Amino acid sequence: MADIASVVFHFVLVHGICHGAWSWYKVTPQLEAAGHRVTTLDLTASGINNKSIEDVRSFHDYSKPLLEILASIPSDEKVILVGHSLGGLNVALGMDYFPHKISVALFVSAYMPDTRHQSSYVVEKLNERTAADSWQDTQFANYSNSDPPLVSLLFGPKFLASSLYQLSPVEDLELAKVLVRPGPRLQTGFARGDKYSNQGYGAVTRAYVICNEDKVIPVDFQRWMIKNYPAKEVREIKGADHMCMNSKPKQLSRHLLEIAHKYS
Repeated sequence: MADIASVVFHFVLVHGICHGAWSWYKVTPQLEAAGHRVTTLDLTASGINNKSIEDVRSFHDYSKPLLEILASIPSDEKVILVGHSLGGLNVALGMDYFPHKISVALFVSAYMPDTRHQSSYVVEKLNERTAADSWQDTQFANYSNSDPPLVSLLFGPKFLASSLYQLSPVEDLELAKVLVRPGPRLQTGFARGDKYSNQGYGAVTRAYVICNEDKVIPVDFQRWMIKNYPAKEVREIKGADHMCMNSKPKQLSRHLLEIAHKYS
């Protein structure tokens, strides 16, 4: 058996809505300093991806950069797939397509679906309990002529400051204000009512990292998702806001490394 210290893992990090690969800038060097390979990516119309929100006609379109990366992984290799926030659903789609290429998937304060309901189920459940005025200055806009129309959202400065980055350094908040882009709002029709399969998504080991000061996906809802579709292991980061990669990067990196060693 290889010495655990000599094992090199390949982490693939998937950002949340309105964000991009840039959101992992604190975690990436810590994983690399530990001797591991890290791939960050921009989902369609995110970060520096050259597509616009009008090009995102389905959740598959939105997830295409991740699916292309997973398709390029050699068949004899496996990655540690990490999803944050809405990125949990992109990760779930990748797991469904390429379960044999993923040793463990980590959901970091992320939406974690099940295999019984439609892919948008967990998002819709949280939306049911979210007051309309809690979105503050977030902007919503129709961007298609379909019925129903596709809807984008763009987090406003007030919402970023009070709900995502309230415990993160102010420099990270200012970076986000400059770099966020409109993202697709998950809704019935956009995700085509697909379900994730037991043979794909359900066959991959899952771990969940709870952020206990999250105001976007509250702790009780994170725990509800874990009860709804139990993960193999659950970790918790105290004092972490929704953007735990900014507010608690060392703790998050440690959990990622420990889970990778345990399940790879």
